[in-house]
Amino acid sequence: MKHVRLERERFASGDYALRPIFLEDMVAIRIWRNDQMEVLRQARPLSEADQQAYYHNRILPSYERQNTDIILFCFEHEGSLIGYGGLTNLDWTNMRGEISFLMRTDRSDRTESEQYRRDFTAFLELVKAIAFEELHLHRIYTETFNIRDFHIRVLERCGFVSEGRMRDHVYLQGRFVDSLIHGCIKE
Repeated sequence: MKHVRLERERFASGDYALRPIFLEDMVAIRIWRNDQMEVLRQARPLSEADQQAYYHNRILPSYERQNTDIILFCFEHEGSLIGYGGLTNLDWTNMRGEISFLMRTDRSDRTESEQYRRDFTAFLELVKAIAFEELHLHRIYTETFNIRDFHIRVLERCGFVSEGRMRDHVYLQGRFVDSLIHGCIKE
């Protein structure tokens, strides 16, 4: 199963790979999302039915649509599922997309570990290659809550430039936080 816009279904670099999302992956993804709601634009915990509906109504159709607005992957390290993400809010007219990324909870940026830095860097390099070389996008960007300092440092080390701050943009855990926008333009 591969996206109609991509030449292949699996992309690898070293011990890391991106592959299609299958229905059985949605269980783990739901757990990670519910565990890490503080870093997501997710207002409530997701149920199994929510995840199944998202898979059938959004992810599966995206593989067949030329002008899909999402292209998501499972992210593996040495063949084990460690995260997921890809490109969302794809705008084919303006040749841009937003990066979406979430790690398995025990590998998330909460620990500010070297492992997270390696994982996230590998993911970004794979997604940049897909975005610029396969999909011929001009620009990719991220929105990150300002509470994620380590995540932001990794983004910037990988060539993403700070482009703006939306002050008090999100109400999160009893307080307002800023959203930071970072972008990367095709070289």
